[in-house]
Amino acid sequence: QVQLVESGGGLVQAGGSLRLSCAASGRIFSINAMAWYRQAPGKQRELVAKITSGGSTGYADSVKGRFTISRDNAKNTVYLQMNSLKPEDTAVYYCYADYYSTYKLREDSWGQGTQVTVSS
Repeated sequence: QVQLVESGGGLVQAGGSLRLSCAASGRIFSINAMAWYRQAPGKQRELVAKITSGGSTGYADSVKGRFTISRDNAKNTVYLQMNSLKPEDTAVYYCYADYYSTYKLREDSWGQGTQVTVSS
């Protein structure tokens, strides 16, 4: 079982920056991809950014040019650098991992979420 723990959320004014971190631990054989999702009250969870094992990245149009996803494989951690934050970025941000366990089974896992609030 793999555990994902997010950190770095908080309250920030519009135009400010935050960096989210997600540390993975557990019986991981290999990671296929990791991603950040977010969910605002009353809305569906949406993909914000993703990164594959090969380092390819993708972003939602709403955050492209402002957010950057990256990995530190040595620390088994994925990051989301968020710049030029807007009130509409306010949401709970969730880390996601698609991986093979040490039992060679393909599994996925979600973090518990971290709150990001952007004030006007």
